[in-house]
Amino acid sequence: MSVSVVLIVVMAALFACGVYAMLERSLTRVLIGFLLLGNGANLLLLIVLGKPGVAPFFGSAEDAASFSDPLPQALSLTAIVITFAVSAFLLALIYRSWQLGQADTVEDDEADVALRERAAEPADALETEDEITEQDDDATTDFVDSEVAPITVLSSLDFDALADDAPTDRPTGDGRRGDDS
Repeated sequence: MSVSVVLIVVMAALFACGVYAMLERSLTRVLIGFLLLGNGANLLLLIVLGKPGVAPFFGSAEDAASFSDPLPQALSLTAIVITFAVSAFLLALIYRSWQLGQADTVEDDEADVALRERAAEPADALETEDEITEQDDDATTDFVDSEVAPITVLSSLDFDALADDAPTDRPTGDGRRGDDS
């Protein structure tokens, strides 16, 4: 049994419409696009499922060749749950956005505008502004030459001065690994 070309075309159309709808600024259209993508993913998993077979717990060991593959079924159930959860989250976002601003459109903020303006600058201007000087390099930490440094670097001579009874990886006299005592 071969896969119907109609199923593949419908799946591709669902993915294309879903991606197109998710690129909009309206949260409602993003939700519709995500639902289309979820249905496209479920249809993809149905196409991958292949020829239907017998459930493994109804057949015997001799019927193993006619068993259906449970992996695409488990993946489709997972896709349904993920689509439901993200859709519920997006619905909550749409509701809250409508409560606060009477619109579900995502507007540009200052960071988006600054990023768009920075992308329009020539590449040479970006390199000269972001160079790190030696003063900046020295000021990367507050703990330079300080007695309260959070990390203390020990040398190999300092390990003998530590008085702890934790086991080590050094072999003992009888060939086992353990304490030095």
